[in-house]
Amino acid sequence: MFVSARSDYALRAMLAVAAASGGGDGDRVGELVKAASLAEVQDIPLSFLQGILLDLRRAGLLHSHRGADGGYALTRPADEITVGDVLRAVGGSLTTVRGLPAERAGYHGVAAGLTDVWLAVHGAIATVVDSTTLADLLTHAPTTR
Repeated sequence: MFVSARSDYALRAMLAVAAASGGGDGDRVGELVKAASLAEVQDIPLSFLQGILLDLRRAGLLHSHRGADGGYALTRPADEITVGDVLRAVGGSLTTVRGLPAERAGYHGVAAGLTDVWLAVHGAIATVVDSTTLADLLTHAPTTR
């Protein structure tokens, strides 16, 4: 698994939005956070972050409101959004082999067993990222920056 800057930034932005919403206890979803604030606090280039936020919105993980009082908020509580949800929203497949999803990597002859290895790696990664929520990560975050 390769974690791109895009994936890292997306997770950091989602965690910042989740923290502004109360940490994912399920009660608060709608606190709005401005893109410029996310970029500054997480040290992410704003122009790059805007594309990431668009992908997260299209994936149904964030909603946005325009205007002076606008910003971004989670569409559901942080304890219902997994790391895997975020990674798939901005990067597609969790595991790639030569740029293809692991399930599409084809081998023959003595290398035929590699497909099973890559699928097992993919499964192990999916198990971790699909069982870790934003709320889980926030409980391990220090209370101050």
